[in-house]
Amino acid sequence: MEVAPLASRTLLRVGRGLAGVSALLAAIAVAGCGAPEFTYVANSSASTYFKVPYGWHKIGDAALAKELQTGGSSGAWSVAYDAGTAPSAGHAFSAGITKPFVFAVVGQLSSSESNQISYNGLRDFILPVTSAARQSAVQNSFPLTGFHLLRNAVLDPGQGVHGVRVVFNYTYPDGHIDTFDQVAYLNAEATKVYVLMIHCQTICYSKDQSEINTVMTSFTVRSP
Repeated sequence: MEVAPLASRTLLRVGRGLAGVSALLAAIAVAGCGAPEFTYVANSSASTYFKVPYGWHKIGDAALAKELQTGGSSGAWSVAYDAGTAPSAGHAFSAGITKPFVFAVVGQLSSSESNQISYNGLRDFILPVTSAARQSAVQNSFPLTGFHLLRNAVLDPGQGVHGVRVVFNYTYPDGHIDTFDQVAYLNAEATKVYVLMIHCQTICYSKDQSEINTVMTSFTVRSP
């Protein structure tokens, strides 16, 4: 047996194998340099966190505060992301948007609000959900109709944080039906409220439900 030629052939095969491994590692490295899957949104002072798909667009803080009328609220913080190609703070409650719009609000409760707020108060925090709130809204010319409750769950994530998740449909005056998905929490002392809401047309919500659920279930609140 010719040892030298055999060794040469072995080294050649090993070299080719290493070259293949190098190419694979390079491909993995390139893939790892791609865009991240999510944008991570956090407010450390409020101990609040959630994530949205990376391609969703952040809404300007001033425009959002004006739309949600949170600019003058004590201790209020708000943030929003729009999955549409023409992002706008106005989509927070617009009829018939075809891509999800999500916003979060954290606010300080007064002592009287803290003593009075209930799970139903959390359900009705943004839009009327309970029967009593909807009846009152009708008397005050609330424009949305055709309420349909899809989900109503009590949440208890721990550390004294507690709240609800409600999913419901409303019909706008122009006939568009939108689905709203809301998580609302109180901290252990019931001094702060934390709300995450997402909505879009019902057909959009159905199509993107898995992605939307990922956003909603990522909403995390820690009691300080």
